[in-house]
Amino acid sequence: MTAPVLHTARLTLRPPVMEDFPTYAAFLAGGRSGGVGGPLDTKGAWAYFTSDVALWPLQGFGALMMEKDGQLVGSISLNGGPLFPETEIGWMVYDGHQGQGYAPEAASVVRDWALGPRGLATLVSYVGRDNAPSRRVAEKLGAAIDPQAVSMGSETLVYRHRRPA
Repeated sequence: MTAPVLHTARLTLRPPVMEDFPTYAAFLAGGRSGGVGGPLDTKGAWAYFTSDVALWPLQGFGALMMEKDGQLVGSISLNGGPLFPETEIGWMVYDGHQGQGYAPEAASVVRDWALGPRGLATLVSYVGRDNAPSRRVAEKLGAAIDPQAVSMGSETLVYRHRRPA
């Protein structure tokens, strides 16, 4: 499956391209990347980036880059395969762009696409207990903690997303 291009009121959500990697890698090298497995060196960031791209032909979902007025502000991804107990929607908002509502704006469109036209039956977000910003994003999206879901560790909460109305 080819990655779609989706739009929100302020953002274009588009497939990753090579020119995105330096910004992506810079975020993953920084201190704010702990909630997504960072900090990572260039090799680790490359492994994440190529996985985000490779998921599209392999599973019919993957990462989309969040772009506002031609500037990369983050990424939103559907993650799956053997690394995840269930299909997950996750987000990264790059340094200097946090706190502007980009994550919930992008995630709501991708969630609706995933649970609607893409046809996924269920969707979760794995969020660290101490990651208050990401917990707020999940809650803004209407997701609720699912204590019955398989977690990715004792410090991770599983937020279950609802199908769009």
